[in-house]
Amino acid sequence: MSQISHIPSTALTLSDADQQALTDLYVRGTPANTLRAYERDLIYITAWKAARFAAPLDWPEKEDVAIAFILDHARDLRNVDRSDHGRNAAAALITAKLRKSLACPAPSTLERRIASWQAFHRMKNIASPFDMPMVRQTRAKARRAAARTRAPKSEKPIVRDVLQDMLATCEGQGIRGRRDKAILLLGWASGGRRRSEIAGLMYEDLELSDFAEEGLIWIQLVGTKTTQKGRTPKLVLKGIAARGLMDWLIASDITDGPLFRPISKSGRPLARPLSADGVYEIVKKRLSLAGLPRNFASPHGLRSGFLTQAALDGTPIQAAMRLSLHRSVAQAQKYYDDIDIAVNPATDLLDKD
Repeated sequence: MSQISHIPSTALTLSDADQQALTDLYVRGTPANTLRAYERDLIYITAWKAARFAAPLDWPEKEDVAIAFILDHARDLRNVDRSDHGRNAAAALITAKLRKSLACPAPSTLERRIASWQAFHRMKNIASPFDMPMVRQTRAKARRAAARTRAPKSEKPIVRDVLQDMLATCEGQGIRGRRDKAILLLGWASGGRRRSEIAGLMYEDLELSDFAEEGLIWIQLVGTKTTQKGRTPKLVLKGIAARGLMDWLIASDITDGPLFRPISKSGRPLARPLSADGVYEIVKKRLSLAGLPRNFASPHGLRSGFLTQAALDGTPIQAAMRLSLHRSVAQAQKYYDDIDIAVNPATDLLDKD
């Protein structure tokens, strides 16, 4: 990550070579998705300070700058005076397409960016202003002020019936339809993959040797949010999901490189990978074509839908977790708890033959 690798340092206890080695170690020991998030956050933070203070980042950063960052991202700037420095900085970030609106960002977004900023300081073995008492207190107050019921990542889970309606919109739409169908099937049937995991898949992550005789396709994820790189167990696709993925491979003639890709106007898969935002738009588009509102669900609905359907079908939670790769039963149990008790299979035990 070029942005991260060139963070200057004022640490006095390490030589330049050791400081660079420390940064390289952080980069090699951090999951790729986290590194991408770090890079985006560094770009944002750099642009914010330039707009707010007309200055580059300092290493270590000053306490007053850290406090200003928290204040600018812990309040709604839509109705503040136009001379407000925080509002003007936010407007500049909107112009640069780094911020969507003057509304208060989600508390989780603020926390993630602060965590990234702290990580940059650790990489260079320098003290972080976010560890200072006044900054820590300001951050705690911001958390408390923003405390509210956590909104679900997806308004609705994409359960089997909804997925089937979305898949039906892919029929007769050529290579785009085959790609979108494969994305939906893989994203749901492999345990509810996150959009970043779908976008990051490579052809080399597939094992196709068992497809001809057994109808199975094995998937080796490089890493996920909850697993370490190289320690993710193999996942399996079978039935309609395996056939849908194979249809895409045949139609696209992909034999190496990114598994899912943008498609040109002429109907040709491009060489670059489809982005996570591209997966987001495909899910939204298929929801709309299925007659559902765009805000019915997000790509996370594939993940929540898989687990919700597993609960509705009476699948043991441990079996579902082997595909979803949740680390804790408590986390996966939330989806099982969300189903209507009236349709819980356990309520039919007395009436079983």
